[in-house]
Amino acid sequence: MGIWEINLGQLIMAGGPIMVPILICSIIALGVVLGKIAYFRSITTDTVQLKQDVFHLLKQNKIKEAVSLCETNPSPVAKILKAGILKAGSSRETIKEAMEDVSLFEVPKLEKRFTALATIANVSPLLGLLGTVTGMTGAFHTIQARATSMNPVTPADLAGNIWEALITTVAGLAVAIPTFVAYNYLISRVNTFVLEMERAATELVNLLCEHSEHSFTQEEL
Repeated sequence: MGIWEINLGQLIMAGGPIMVPILICSIIALGVVLGKIAYFRSITTDTVQLKQDVFHLLKQNKIKEAVSLCETNPSPVAKILKAGILKAGSSRETIKEAMEDVSLFEVPKLEKRFTALATIANVSPLLGLLGTVTGMTGAFHTIQARATSMNPVTPADLAGNIWEALITTVAGLAVAIPTFVAYNYLISRVNTFVLEMERAATELVNLLCEHSEHSFTQEEL
């Protein structure tokens, strides 16, 4: 019977006590990954369309409507745009500072719980290695005990300890590999959000400043 034909309960029992923290790590990692994916889906929006709609309203001097549009959108880009719009008419530095303040709040929200994922991805193989060491230690202890009592060592005497050594290694890697892949995927999603925020902020600053200069020129004329 192969390892894939054994049920989870039997694997945990065969892997010994080290399987408990590995199992806990897998549950935490799964919860964090699913939670972050759900969160990212809830704040994902068509950034290009959002900017077009907001900028169109700003060009028509419909500041309140632009702010309202940003408030109805859950994306961090919309929050960045709202912060900049509320400073319309101010200097370029003031507008940029307002948006940077919002980004300092939004980016940590995007990266929340990433430390836990990185820790699990690094610790899980070490837990598997620890199980391997304890399993092999148990095997050598059995050999010593049997040799001391002048009894021959049989494969059955060592099977349990070797099972523990191998299963914990497999379990640690089975948790670490998908966790590491998920971590990198989520990091790429965060980088995309941050890039969109930076682009939107730059475009908004340019638009507001150009609009202010244009309005000032028209007033002088």
